[in-house]
Amino acid sequence: MKTIGGYLELELNKAKEHYQDAIRLNSGRNAFEYILQVRGYDKVYLPYYTCDAMLEPIRRLALEYNFYHIDEKLNPVFNFSCLGAKDAFVYINYFGICYMKISQTTKNCKNIIIDNSQAFFSKPLSNIDTFYSPRKFFGVPDGAYLYINKKIPRKFYRDISYTHFNHLIKRVDINVETGYADFKNNEGSFTDRPIKLMSKLTQRMLESFDYLKIAKKRRENFDYLHSKLKSTNSLSLNIRDNMVPMVYPYLVSNGDKLKKKLISKKIYVATYWPNVLENCEKASFEFALASNIVCLPIDQRYSIDEMTYLCEKINYLTS
Repeated sequence: MKTIGGYLELELNKAKEHYQDAIRLNSGRNAFEYILQVRGYDKVYLPYYTCDAMLEPIRRLALEYNFYHIDEKLNPVFNFSCLGAKDAFVYINYFGICYMKISQTTKNCKNIIIDNSQAFFSKPLSNIDTFYSPRKFFGVPDGAYLYINKKIPRKFYRDISYTHFNHLIKRVDINVETGYADFKNNEGSFTDRPIKLMSKLTQRMLESFDYLKIAKKRRENFDYLHSKLKSTNSLSLNIRDNMVPMVYPYLVSNGDKLKKKLISKKIYVATYWPNVLENCEKASFEFALASNIVCLPIDQRYSIDEMTYLCEKINYLTS
């Protein structure tokens, strides 16, 4: 029976999810595992420049895997003719700026899996297995969207998210520093979490966002930073109008030192991904990315005023 009355609940705007026809799961790595199970792959090729969480489902399914390099334009350095019928090739839409590279890669590669964890607004290509991780773009604790034309023929339980909100609530009620330990705990909680359906709470939150406004704000902030920093950015950025990046990837020599200086000024920039520093040679491009790329925040919380402040701080700290 439908409940009427009782105490008031958390109130959220009721709109529409950005991806209404996707399979809703509880995490990006589990969406990746779902694909591997459905397709029955025996071996996976994935880039050196990736999160070590991607290995979790591969190892759980006891699959073989190999890494491949990317070049300075973020293109895969790979001989696609070596792919077998049971081999999967993972391509990451880095920072949400690689849509055109994906389109080209899919022409050369069968059995491709697109990781759009850093590219929430990048539309899935027809009949290409693709997954998304919304928490990289929005204040939700978990969840994933998956596009695949075949389903696992078994029932999945629905996940529950209310115990994973401490970092989100503390950031609002206290500050980001107080909630950071909870954020790390939540990130760690995804390890060995079984495939489940997206929680009702996460889905309800994802129904509440103004996606057009968010995309517009992110793109405005990105364009502003690019106009100010492109002359000193060593990363080649070919941005099209339909791309909505996750961050502004600013690659500079001694970027590792700049990150530390920014963090000391309470400008928190993430490192994607520290495991790469252990897995790659120092002379590799992947090592340079993990070490020296400064991922500047451009998200919907901020305006051009904050972007101006960012540029001023960068100019001061690098002068």
